[in-house]
Amino acid sequence: MTDHALPAPASTLAAAETPPNDKSRGRRGQGRDADRASGNGASASGANGSEGGKGAGKAGRGGRGGGRPVPRPVHPLLVQLADLHPRLFGPRPRPLKLGIFEDLVAAHGEALVPGELKLALGQHVRSSRYLQAVAEGHPRCGLDGEPVQAAAPEHVLHAVMEIWRRRQGRDPQAARAWALGCMAHALEPVHTAGQDRADWLAQVRTQDPQTLALVDEAWAELAARAAKREALRRAYEASGQSVEAFADMYGMELGQVKDALAS
Repeated sequence: MTDHALPAPASTLAAAETPPNDKSRGRRGQGRDADRASGNGASASGANGSEGGKGAGKAGRGGRGGGRPVPRPVHPLLVQLADLHPRLFGPRPRPLKLGIFEDLVAAHGEALVPGELKLALGQHVRSSRYLQAVAEGHPRCGLDGEPVQAAAPEHVLHAVMEIWRRRQGRDPQAARAWALGCMAHALEPVHTAGQDRADWLAQVRTQDPQTLALVDEAWAELAARAAKREALRRAYEASGQSVEAFADMYGMELGQVKDALAS
């Protein structure tokens, strides 16, 4: 694809956010394929900060900073986009609707060079802040910052695993706890609806052992929560007490009891 070619509505964002089928490639290959799909060569961040990719890490090994990756410069167009659409590209970026490239071109015309916009968006959707927003389950938003669609499960899963990988070197326990919480949040609607976990895994198409282990643990945690709620509901029904009296009897917060009984 040349710099001046307009990608299909989903290609600029979905291709950059979604890893290839991991049956044939490992995580290193995923990162390289994401870079190729977006027309850029290293992972970076949005308008308010950057995180170096593999190329940046190699460049920094011989210089100052003890081999730490050198942050990739923020694409100047991302600063402009943050001014134009602060709810999307500001300090707390929101996941972008598929087709946002065409929307931006249509809204701003010649003010945005298509080739540079493609590069800027490719850098943005690989940033840690952006991927964190996807991983935590925030919906995709249009130019006005309003939600328009949920992120696909495979995009959420990829974002969770990528951020977990990036954070492991700093605080492995905290990184794992965060990833487990995000995975449980993503799986909760599936579990609550009584859907089969195998069907969900078939949808996201992963066979990565680390990912599968995290999914298994999150699913087990959701099952444990459901069992606790059911036990609480039965105890409440058997008590004959008001919700307020029941919560006081067990030393629980009233809001916690109401939430458990309502779920």
